[in-house]
Amino acid sequence: MVSQILRRVVNSPRILSTIITPNSSRSYRSSAIRFGSFPTNLQRRQLHRIINPSSNVTSLLSYGHHRPTFYNAQNQYLIVVGSQTRTISIISVSRFVLHALRIPAAGVTVGVGGLAYANYKLNDMASKSSDLLSSITNGIKSAVGSVEIHVPEFLANIFSSKSGPSVTSSSIQMESDRPRFIKKEDENNNSSDSSGGGTGATAAAATVGAATLFSMNEQDDEDVRNASDKSIPAQDNQFMLLTKKLIEVRNILMSIDHNEALRLPSIVVIGSQSSGKSSVLEAIVGHEFLPKGSNMVTRRPIELTLIHTPKSKEEYGEFPQLGLGKIHDFSHIQQTLRDLNLAVSESECVSNKSIELRIYSPNVPDLTLIDLPGYIQVTNKNQPETLKDKIVELCDQYIREPNIILAVCAADVDLANSEALKASRKVDPLGLRTIGVITKMDLVEPEIGSAILRNTDYPLHLGYIGVVCKPPTNRNNQKNITSALMRHEEQFFRSNYVYSQRGIQVGTGTLRRKLMEVLEESMAKSLFSIVGAVQLELEEARYQFKVQYNDRRITAESYVAETIDSIKHNFKDFAHSFGKPQVRHEVRTMLEQRVLDLCAELYWTDSKIVDLTKASADDLYWQYKLDMSSAALTKSGIGRTSTQLVVDVLMANMEKLASMEPLNNHPDTSSKVLNFSNEILRNKFHTTADQVENCVKPYKYEVECSEQEWADGVKRSIILLEKELESCDKALRHIRNTIGKKKLRAAIKYVLDAEKEEAKRVQARIKDIGEANSEASTHTIPLAALISSVNDVTEEGDVEHTRLHFNPKVLERAREAIFLRDRSMILKYRLAALKSRQCKSPESKQYCPEAFLNMVAEKLTYTAVMFIQVELLNEFFFQFPREVDNRLVYDLDRKQILTFAKENPHIRKHLELQERKRKLEEVMEKLNYLVRRQRDIEGRKGPANL
Repeated sequence: MVSQILRRVVNSPRILSTIITPNSSRSYRSSAIRFGSFPTNLQRRQLHRIINPSSNVTSLLSYGHHRPTFYNAQNQYLIVVGSQTRTISIISVSRFVLHALRIPAAGVTVGVGGLAYANYKLNDMASKSSDLLSSITNGIKSAVGSVEIHVPEFLANIFSSKSGPSVTSSSIQMESDRPRFIKKEDENNNSSDSSGGGTGATAAAATVGAATLFSMNEQDDEDVRNASDKSIPAQDNQFMLLTKKLIEVRNILMSIDHNEALRLPSIVVIGSQSSGKSSVLEAIVGHEFLPKGSNMVTRRPIELTLIHTPKSKEEYGEFPQLGLGKIHDFSHIQQTLRDLNLAVSESECVSNKSIELRIYSPNVPDLTLIDLPGYIQVTNKNQPETLKDKIVELCDQYIREPNIILAVCAADVDLANSEALKASRKVDPLGLRTIGVITKMDLVEPEIGSAILRNTDYPLHLGYIGVVCKPPTNRNNQKNITSALMRHEEQFFRSNYVYSQRGIQVGTGTLRRKLMEVLEESMAKSLFSIVGAVQLELEEARYQFKVQYNDRRITAESYVAETIDSIKHNFKDFAHSFGKPQVRHEVRTMLEQRVLDLCAELYWTDSKIVDLTKASADDLYWQYKLDMSSAALTKSGIGRTSTQLVVDVLMANMEKLASMEPLNNHPDTSSKVLNFSNEILRNKFHTTADQVENCVKPYKYEVECSEQEWADGVKRSIILLEKELESCDKALRHIRNTIGKKKLRAAIKYVLDAEKEEAKRVQARIKDIGEANSEASTHTIPLAALISSVNDVTEEGDVEHTRLHFNPKVLERAREAIFLRDRSMILKYRLAALKSRQCKSPESKQYCPEAFLNMVAEKLTYTAVMFIQVELLNEFFFQFPREVDNRLVYDLDRKQILTFAKENPHIRKHLELQERKRKLEEVMEKLNYLVRRQRDIEGRKGPANL
């Protein structure tokens, strides 16, 4: 307290300095107050009232009856207070009471009026000669150097009650213009009553008198000193408890939905481009984190939540929407914001999709701010013409109640042209929730700046606050710029006296405090309304949860476990249904089709097939045909084709399983299932194919056949040919029904006639070519040219002849019908041969190639299936469940499990409703606590007011 008084005396524009002259005993004999001009009689009387023991200001002290003496020395005037003083006593207290009771009311009135008049005159003198007085002050400060004032114990205890613990004896040391307390033990306790105490009382009387003259500015300077501290004071933590809790509530509600009824107040920052919005926000946070640039880098609303963490020194930011975790590098935050903003195309320029950013720091207050794109006047050629209106519409959407408007205006721009004030007046005509922030105060004259901040031309209920927001270039590598910025602002505003007047608010510290107070007040007003809205939402959520899900709770983990169990169960059912019989059926079907293809290729298209039953047993032609067909079957790569067939069947079933419940709701998981299934099968494919190929190798040289195997082969061949015959007849009937019997018969006749004509033309062509050859030999005409001319003429005739009768598609179906008719006739002929006595014995295998090849195919099927079952199927059925656990369960973290569960729309709806109900219950619990706290505070205020 004493240090503040001495600093105020030295720095005052009205009293230049207080000179205290020590004597040889290191106690102060007299005190003098130096004025820049000789005081008037009224000022003398006022100073006498201050120092006189009858004054109310020094009512705790008793001094000697020495009036102040005024001296004139070199145009500088001294007021000297007598040195004879003594400490307080019982007698002096009673005497003081008697003097006080004798003061008439008229004297008190005159004294107050005189003090007011003296204050007015001193202010007038200070405004006219501030430069001269400042220079004299600096000279006196340098001349004084370091002085020490001893204060009595009781006075030290009085002053130290606000600044520190009480001490036995204290002293005040004044170095240049910064006073401070120095604790010092009293060396002569016995002599303190006679000399030390009296001299200390004299010095304290002069100090208190000087401080009383200038107590009107004490509160303003105290605010500036508080603002210079970048941390949040401890008392503000209790003051901002409601805001802190409601910000937590706001973050929870934002994670549920963006219902307007559940909105809590926020501070919306609006202003024109280059008005200093970003600098103001960065000054509040203490870091440069907002994107800057000339091409409108703020294109999306930035919902900035500042969270004060007094127990942690860590400073970091988080993007809840992106899930990037803690970001300690604020340049990374700046780049991320820039990328998110520039993601909006230049043709669109602005988007109403907000960016959520939370900053945790011990150096920030608990605030919720929304930074919006700046107003513009003219659009460039790359921007849409509607950009200005889109920005206005976006800002109007956010500045509605209950939000607080922070209208940022530059000091060097007339407020009449402020788009921010214009927009705020539309929704807040009285300025009840608008705070004006005047930036760039260092660019205008102090008189102009103070006139803006006096809030007379464009009044706002919450007033204007002037800031500079320009930290010094030399920050000594400080990460947080708040402290340096506030010191720079304090130096600027202290250097101009006009900013120290009452009613003028300046500095980032003042702005932070103002925002905290206004947001706290707005939060308190919205508390009971938000409680009602949350209560309604909670009741609705509870009702829906009971009706739709019967209060059945689920978790993402339980759903994942159920899904994995379902996958395993479905796969187990498939494994039981797909065993060796099913594999044998698939391989046999493939080989039987191969047998039919070989018979059709080597036998049924042979014109000699009608003579097969009549051929002798030693006919080499048919023996060669039989060996060739058997080799074609056994050497066709049975190992690879049969293994690939089983793999395809398995993958087809796995695709079916992946498309079933519950995997049909999880495309990524289905892809994973198919991928590792294919991986398992591919790892065993080559081994299985090689094993099968090695085992069927003996059948490539010789195939032994027993009577039973032959009989079974004949039976299967008959069944196979009958199926083939049925298929041919069915296809032929379909063609007849599609085209019509008469039309099909005419088309078939036409095709047959055309074939006969074609045969004749071919003969004629051969003849013509022979003649052309002879002519080319006699003449020098090229043979190729003659053949080409003959072919062209013939083809033109064919095309013209065809166009005159039937559609080409009808002719194509007619040719297909002819093929099916001929194939049916061959199949009937071969069925009769297989059923004859000639095919009863394996020795007649050359007469029954269908039965022999079928018997070989059965041997190949048995051998291939045996090794496919061991090498491929068993391994696949064993590995798949384990891969499901490894790939789908153990690799998932909590976030992936939640994402997996929400891929199912029914489960997502269940989880969201359950989570909504839980969060609303949590919010309601916090709000009930705040309501009880507010009622307790109001209850304590009630009796105090009474």
